[in-house]
This record gives sequence, C-alpha cells and structure tokens, in this order.
Amino acid sequence: MSLAELSLDVATGVATLTLNRPDVLNALNVQLAEALRAAVVPLAGDARVRCVLLQGQGRAFMAGGDLSGFAADFDTADTVIDALLDALHPVVETLRSIDAPVIAAVHGAVAGAGLSLMAACDLVIAAQGTRFLLAYDRIGAAPDCGGTYFLPRLLGSRRAAALMFLSEQLDAEAALAAGLVNKVVAADQLAAESAALAAKIASGPTQAFGNYKRLAQSTFGSTLHDQLEAERASFKSATKTADFREGVSAFLAKRAAHFQGPQA
Repeated sequence: MSLAELSLDVATGVATLTLNRPDVLNALNVQLAEALRAAVVPLAGDARVRCVLLQGQGRAFMAGGDLSGFAADFDTADTVIDALLDALHPVVETLRSIDAPVIAAVHGAVAGAGLSLMAACDLVIAAQGTRFLLAYDRIGAAPDCGGTYFLPRLLGSRRAAALMFLSEQLDAEAALAAGLVNKVVAADQLAAESAALAAKIASGPTQAFGNYKRLAQSTFGSTLHDQLEAERASFKSATKTADFREGVSAFLAKRAAHFQGPQA
C-alpha cells in the first residue's frame, strides 16, 4: 500500500508504516489521519503481521498537527478536529489491541499528536538529537490522541504535567532516563537498529505478546484477584497454541524455538 501521505510495507512478519509528509515534518492533517486508519485498522486481522514498525520520512518523526487546517476557518475548527480524531482514535485503539508489538523509531521532533502516537506504541527507539514535547499549551489546547492517557502512566503525573504546564522538552537521553523510550542510538543507526529489533520481535510468540499487552493494560483497573484470574485464563489459552508446544519442547531439548505466530 502506498499513498501520498503514508506507505505500508509488509515483509517477513513486519508491517512498516512510514509517515510521508516530510515538507511539513509529517504534521497530521485529515488526509494523513485517514491514511493511517486505512493502513492500521486492517492489521488487526492480518495473520502475517507479527510486528509493526512506525517511522517518519524526512527530518522528523512527527511535529504534531497541521495547524493550517484550523487557521483556514476558526469557526469550523471543531469540525476539523472531529474529522482528525474520528480517523485517529481507531488507529490508537488498534495499535494497543493487536497482538503484534508496535515499535516507534523516532527522530527529530516528536511533538503534540506525534508524542501521543509514539506513547501508544509498545517500544521506542530514538535517534540522538530527538526532541520530545507536547506543545499544546502553545496553541491553547489540551493533548489528544491518548496523550493524557499514556503519558501520566509512562512518566508519572508530575512529569507529564510539566510537559503541559511548563513547556518542558526532553532530549533523547532525558527521555531514556524517564522511561519514555527504550533505547537511544546514533542517528545514522536508527533505521538498522529499528529494523533489527522488529525482525527479532517478529520471530517471537506473537499470541503470547498480545496476551501480555492486554494483561499489562488491564492491570491499572484490576484488583489483584481479577488480575490473577486474567493471568490464569491467558496461560490456559496459551497451552492451546502451537507456539506454546514449540516453546516448551525447545526449552526441554535445549534448542532455539522456532515460533510461527498465529498462522500456526
């Protein structure tokens, strides 16, 4: 799949999504949002996909929303927001619900909706020199696309509030120390490092990864008893998969496991 605003390539278990509005630092407009929905939502039913890699073309991952869509007519700005979020909400929900782990490979500016979208991913690799900021305070609005959901959970409420109230920016090293990203690499190594990580994850037990994602998301709203029972149900369901049989057999035979994912 290739659109003007976005490209999608699925190969060897990895679905690579590349934002493609480099002239405006991949700023989100309605067309890009709709292209993301068209590309991402079907991934939930694609058994070939065992990892998703999200990246941006050009000098930045994503510098937030394209404000020109609001400035054209402030009286209809709320309608533009509805069009954007009607497309983006299914994207965020799909990235969180699919079995395949989602990696964001980020560089340059990661701002506004770009930061929210990155925060929705499971793992993040950042290039040295990357800058992370909310920037919603600059336009008199509060975060969207899940920013108020994910960032307090990732950073804690105080640090997330500083991003909003104090225009705090994090560089790549500070983001790593705060737990916002998993790894920082040299800019010229970002593509290779993220591709290698995606390939590694795509060779893993995809259904088990999906079960972990769901358990980790439910834990903040669950009692200990409910979480224990959810873990029990998850493990029992795993025993019915070919990957579980392969994993146990490989462990006992002291050999590397060869997981096949949901197609098995």
